Amino acid sequence: MGSPQPAPRIFVIAGTNGKGSTVANICAALDGLGYRYGSYTTPHVYRYNERIQLQREAVADAVLLGAFERVEAARGDTSLTYFEFGTLAALSILEQAKLDFAVLEIGLGGRLDAVNLVDADCAVITPIGLDHQEYLGNDLLGIGREKAGIIRPGRPVICGEAHPPLSVLEVASALQAPVKRLEVEFEIRAMGDGLRFRAGATTLDLPRPALTGPHQVANLATAVAAVLVLVPAAARNSEALAAGLSTAYLPGRFERLAERPAVWIDVGHNPLGAQAMQGALQEQLSDGAIRRFRCVLAMLIDKDAAGAAIALRDVVAAWYCAPTTGSRGQRAEQLADRISGPVGAAPVRLFGSVSAALDAAVADSAPDDGVLVFGSFATAAEAGLHWRKRAAGG
Repeated sequence: MGSPQPAPRIFVIAGTNGKGSTVANICAALDGLGYRYGSYTTPHVYRYNERIQLQREAVADAVLLGAFERVEAARGDTSLTYFEFGTLAALSILEQAKLDFAVLEIGLGGRLDAVNLVDADCAVITPIGLDHQEYLGNDLLGIGREKAGIIRPGRPVICGEAHPPLSVLEVASALQAPVKRLEVEFEIRAMGDGLRFRAGATTLDLPRPALTGPHQVANLATAVAAVLVLVPAAARNSEALAAGLSTAYLPGRFERLAERPAVWIDVGHNPLGAQAMQGALQEQLSDGAIRRFRCVLAMLIDKDAAGAAIALRDVVAAWYCAPTTGSRGQRAEQLADRISGPVGAAPVRLFGSVSAALDAAVADSAPDDGVLVFGSFATAAEAGLHWRKRAAGG
């Protein structure tokens, strides 16, 4: 295929949680600064087209099909996985768009991920936790080493946490790649109605995150730090940067579907994601915006459901378990067995689908209650589509 290069300057984002939100904030910042950019993220929530976006617009079916045909014509007898095929198509589409920047999200790990075909001008590593252990290893050092596979010699590395696994820093040091860490080389603080970002001699006044939840402050800071290393001039154009950041949007990340009772969906699927949701729900409870929360939970069998339940148990009053499908799916009964001990006395109910569980949770809720749908991308997608159909009277 001629080694397609998606853009002259490339951000590659790896990590366990916060990748999609960081991509969304980088793209929003680039938009405010007036650049041409595109992104590749996985998985999608509602439509495959969401994975490949130009100026934050999902590509059209015809564009996708053209790229798929180019990959098919080039591969000959080479066998490609679903993800490899889609990644090659994405790189081809982005290259043909003649962009200034490409923002690419790693699908799994980093070192062996298909996206790592491309050399990052700036490697971004969001917080790292235990997930996909069957592929990446059973400890943070091993997982961190896999994520650090996106680092390139002498190219900057932005870390979205103060203390990433030591293996990340070791790889960066060996490659003489300069590292900037949240709360070490850069920081962000609440300041009045907004935020104040500092990195060295640079100080920027920025808006609160457009994405909901206290954890989004760190994702925004990580994105800004990344943009500044490839676009230093952005520090002198803070108004445009701030204007762009205020437009960030990403479906399925504590996305609010309804009011009274409030309904949110989130694609989180591990304890680290549940911890982020715990902070978001606690903020709603502390503000008095919500009286109590119910959780619709549907997770794949290889995910740490007990760990996620432990992270959320102090803010969730009742649990509504639903099944997941496919080779990694599990029945609602299995999920309920795994969380019943960790959630203590909170009631746990079983349902035949995410949609049925959501309907029941809403029916059980008072107008000032809240419902969180959590557990996987498929869980969030089913709930979102069901709610749209319900709101339309279907």
